Amino acid sequence: MATADPCKVSSLKGKVTLITGASSGIGAATSILFAKLGAQLALNGRDVENLSKTAKQCTENGGAEPLLVPGDLTDEETVKKTIEKTISHFGRLDVLINSAGILAMGSIETTDMVQYDRVMDINVRSVYHLTHLAVPHLIKSKGSIVNVSSVNGQRSFPGVLAYCMSKSAIDQFTRCTALELAPKQVRVNSVCPGVIVTEVHKRAGLSEEQYAKFLEKCKETHALGRPGEVEEVTQAIAFLASDAASFITGVNLPVDGGRHAMCPR
Repeated sequence: MATADPCKVSSLKGKVTLITGASSGIGAATSILFAKLGAQLALNGRDVENLSKTAKQCTENGGAEPLLVPGDLTDEETVKKTIEKTISHFGRLDVLINSAGILAMGSIETTDMVQYDRVMDINVRSVYHLTHLAVPHLIKSKGSIVNVSSVNGQRSFPGVLAYCMSKSAIDQFTRCTALELAPKQVRVNSVCPGVIVTEVHKRAGLSEEQYAKFLEKCKETHALGRPGEVEEVTQAIAFLASDAASFITGVNLPVDGGRHAMCPR
């Protein structure tokens, strides 16, 4: 029987990793952790200024200088250039982290087609396209993919219809591609966070007061009695991306303080 290597859990040394959504939230925090763990990074995000700040934090934490590939991934040329520049710079790709995404409020009565298309284009179509172009390179390296989904993909919530649909799509995308790529030794998994303290809810329209109440309610909606921190999600992403998870594929891993298991009583 193979002996487990304890270093696998904490090391991504030398792994060429492309991280999207790296200018804020979970994507930015994942970039910093991967830098600490020795990964070579290509970082994508729409906000160039914030992306540069993430890169600076990566180097301040002992990481190598990341390659910045900024741009909007709903633009097909940007997606192509993101992969091309990454491969041109590093010569290979070992890990893809699909973290870019948006949250939008709205029900079947209030979500128009413009909002629906925007959510699905960013949260699903761009992930599909980028992964499609990355896969030939990941097959060569026998690499891994980690998608950032949500508890909203596993459980149903009113008022965020398009977002819930988009994350359900990502969960199914994860499972299907995992089965398709398993014979080629490419692993595909996702993390499904609960409420995590980031700016995403404010960007979706919540005021400071509304957001404070939302976080307070997490004491009831999450079994552990609190919202999560970005670092708690990034640790799960690092594990799934690393060789420590070498026999794990097709998993939608809840990182949600138990929220996925809860039912009203």
